[in-house]
Amino acid sequence: MKFEVLKKNHLKRNIIIGVVVVAIISACILTFTRAKYRTTQSIPFVNGTINYSLADLNIVAITVDGESVDTIPDGNYELTENSYCTVDGEEDSSISISYDSNTKTLNVIPFTTKGTKCYLDFKKSLCPEGATACDTILAGKDIEEREDFGTSFTNETTKIIYQTIDWTNQPTYYFAGAPTDNWVSFGGFYWRIIRVNGDGSVRLLYNGTSTTTTGEGTLTKALQKFNKEDDRSEYVGLKYTEGEQHGQTTNSAILTELNSWYTSSNLDDHADHIDTNIGFCSDRTMASGDNWSSRPASLMYYAVRRRIQLDKIPSLQCSSNDIIKVPVGLITADEAMLGGVPYNGNAAGNFLINGQAYWTMSPYYVNLSGSVHMFYVRSDGMLIYLGVDGMLGVRPVINLKADTQFSGGNGTASNPYVVAT
Repeated sequence: MKFEVLKKNHLKRNIIIGVVVVAIISACILTFTRAKYRTTQSIPFVNGTINYSLADLNIVAITVDGESVDTIPDGNYELTENSYCTVDGEEDSSISISYDSNTKTLNVIPFTTKGTKCYLDFKKSLCPEGATACDTILAGKDIEEREDFGTSFTNETTKIIYQTIDWTNQPTYYFAGAPTDNWVSFGGFYWRIIRVNGDGSVRLLYNGTSTTTTGEGTLTKALQKFNKEDDRSEYVGLKYTEGEQHGQTTNSAILTELNSWYTSSNLDDHADHIDTNIGFCSDRTMASGDNWSSRPASLMYYAVRRRIQLDKIPSLQCSSNDIIKVPVGLITADEAMLGGVPYNGNAAGNFLINGQAYWTMSPYYVNLSGSVHMFYVRSDGMLIYLGVDGMLGVRPVINLKADTQFSGGNGTASNPYVVAT
C-alpha cells in the first residue's frame, strides 16, 4: 500500500514539473514574438511618415492618394511614379513595378535579391476598368480644361489633353489645338484621335493613307450630299423617319455613302475592334422656344445652333433617342468646337483642318423657304452651315473598343499608335 502511494506522488510531481516547463517555454516564445513584431521603423514617404513592421515582407508600405493603408486597394487603381523598391536600404531604379487591377497582379522585375522591399503608392485610375487604349493615350499627359470656345485655337498642345463630360455622364478626354501625339494606324489607314469617350472607347477621325496626307486625300469622297432632299426637317438626321423628330428607320444619303466605304475599304474586316455601343449623336433637339415640325411655317432653330453660334459653349450631352449606333459616322459640331474650331472664325493649323470642307452631323436650322441646313467644317477652319442637299466632303469617324491594345508607337506622326490586329 505504501509503495502505491509513493508512486502516485512521483506521478503528480512529474505532471507539475511538466506543466511548469511548458509554461516557461510558452512565455519565452510569446515574449520573443511580441518583441519582434512590436519593433517598427519609420520612413519618409510621399507627404508623411509610414511605420512598417520589420517582419520578413517585401511590401513594406502602401499608400492610396497619400494615405497609409494596410492592403492594396480594391477597384480600378494604378501605381504612381512615387512607387519604388530598395535593395539593402538603397532605392534601385533598375527595378520596375507594375500592377494589373483586373487580375490583382503585382509584378516586380527583376526580383533577384533577398530582402528587396517595395513601397507602393496608388491613385484612382482616370480610365474605366479594362480601358487599355485610354490608359496608353493618357499616360504622360497633362489634363486640363478649356473655357474659351469662341475663338480659334491653334496652339501646339503636345502632351496635353482636355477633360469634360459626355452623354455617359463620365469624364471624356479630348484633343484640341495642334497636338502632335494623337495619331493612330488602323485598318490600313491613319487617323487622328478626337477623344477618349466616357466609356473608354476611342473616337477617331479619318486622315487617309499616310500621316502626311492633306486636302482631298483626307476625305473618302470629295463631294457628297448629306441627304437627297432638303424640304423636311427630318432630313437632318444621320438616320431619320418621315413624320418623326427622332426617327431612325431610314439611312441618310451620307450614311449610305459611309456604309459603302466601310465595306469597300475592308474596314469591316476589323469589326472586332470597332465599337458600335457608344454610338454617334444625331442631336435633333430644338432650341428653347421652338417647336418641332416636319415643314415649319417659320424659322426653326436647333439647340446645337444656340450652343455653337450664340452661347459658344459646346456640349457632349445627347438624348438617348438621338444616339445612332452604327460602326461609322461623322464628327459633331460640338466636338469640332471643343477641338478648337469656332463658329465663323479661322482655325487654320488646327488638327481638324485639312484644307477641305467636310460635313458634321449636327443640324443648324430650317430657313424661311423650308430648306434644312447642317453645320460643316470649312476649309479655312471655321464652323458654318449649308443645306443638306449641298455638296461637301466626307470624313469618316469610328470608335475603337475600350479594350483595344496598341502594339507600338507613341502617337506621333513618325511613330503613331498601332492597333494590334
